[in-house]
Amino acid sequence: MGLNYLASLSHYVPELLACLTMFGLILIEATYKEEKKDRGLLFLAAYIGLVSVTVFSIFNLGKPPIAIFTNSIIIDSFSSLSKIIMCLGTLGAVYLTSQSDDIEGNLKPEFTIMASGVLVGGMLLASANNMLVLFIGIETLSILSYVLASLKKNDERSSEAGLKYALYGGITSGIMLFGMSHIFGVLGTINFTEIAAALKGLTDAQVFIVLPSFLLFLVGIGYKIACVPFHMWAPDVYEGSPIPVTTFFSIVPKVAGLAALVRISTTFFADPGVLNVGWVGTLSIIAALTMTVGNISAIGQQSVKRMLAYSSISHAGVMILGILVISDIGTRSVLFYSITYLFMTLAAFYIVSFVNDKYGNDHFERFNGLIYRYPTMAIMMSILMFSLAGIPPLSGFVAKFHIFNALILEKYYTLAVIAGLNSVISLYYYLKIVRLMTLKPSESDEEIKGFSYVNQGVVVLLTVPVVALGLFWEKILMVADGAKVFIQ
Repeated sequence: MGLNYLASLSHYVPELLACLTMFGLILIEATYKEEKKDRGLLFLAAYIGLVSVTVFSIFNLGKPPIAIFTNSIIIDSFSSLSKIIMCLGTLGAVYLTSQSDDIEGNLKPEFTIMASGVLVGGMLLASANNMLVLFIGIETLSILSYVLASLKKNDERSSEAGLKYALYGGITSGIMLFGMSHIFGVLGTINFTEIAAALKGLTDAQVFIVLPSFLLFLVGIGYKIACVPFHMWAPDVYEGSPIPVTTFFSIVPKVAGLAALVRISTTFFADPGVLNVGWVGTLSIIAALTMTVGNISAIGQQSVKRMLAYSSISHAGVMILGILVISDIGTRSVLFYSITYLFMTLAAFYIVSFVNDKYGNDHFERFNGLIYRYPTMAIMMSILMFSLAGIPPLSGFVAKFHIFNALILEKYYTLAVIAGLNSVISLYYYLKIVRLMTLKPSESDEEIKGFSYVNQGVVVLLTVPVVALGLFWEKILMVADGAKVFIQ
């Protein structure tokens, strides 16, 4: 048994490095005096640690899939690619934290440390092959996220965000745990592979008994990806949290939840039957509502950050469309969409953060005439908005095209039409900010400190993949195509 666990550890290097990074950052932070503002060594250590996690996750892409720790965790190309996306999202959020004024100087290290912990929970979720491991992953990710949401201790909105996040999270975790306990009571196992085998031997009457338990199980995951009707917390939490935290929330927990949902759908519901029909039907309703509610709610927002929060809800709905197909094409489409979503979201929030630091808010009017003051940033923001709206030839269009292709191949024509209509609706609020930046006169000529040459260069670097993935998508799609879910 000891040798088996030691052998398992040799395949678990990225997660161990993420834990080591978190503990190392705690030790480094303990060496600083509280009044000392500069934390250069801490951020350098965070970058080195997160880059190391990313590199070792890339190494795992080319390895054969394997089940470790008595089949409770799966290391396969799908989970490894999901972890790479989460690592890059964490790296981007940590850099934004170092540059943003929305988090006080002595709280920046706390964000960096807790973000590393959330990443560990997300990596557990992506590889979970066991209900207990999945629950531990969700709670590790969630508990630290509650603290991150209320990081601005003297801001009532931030405190409210943390409280709402914790209340919703506690309720949904309890509901999910109840569903898990019922599944264990009926099937006698918590291992995904054994559950899948047991489901094949059930009669239709027994399936009707166990299906509600899976729907309760879905509540906890739906809460993490902020899909309707589990999305109520997202706009208020995203608005009340500091912008680096909002950036982080919109990427890492969402990708982790989607990865878990892909694995669950592929493992339990791939075979045709009552279970498949019930699960796919539920996801279809959720996806349609999530896209529609997210897009319609985004239209009337005054805050760009809150608009992006509702936008992220609608994008979660689009990615659920790829999941409900339950095929390799659907999985590939979701992974490609996640990669493009990563770069679009990071770059957009960078620009919003620097504008917010200058004016104290991120209302649409703050972007008036940006093209005349910072033309590079206005052009980058326009590219990002066009891509988020799904306009060719940018990567957002290619990502949506592959989701639509997966739907049409499976003859889900109604869902494809609903998704297309929602893309048209999203054009209104995405192009609104483009119109303000290019056609309205500037409010002031004051310098925006965050738009330094270095930060503008970072935004450009993050926007380049948004264009490149739209033009040369075949290469990344080949990587995503190889990232199949392994079922032990």
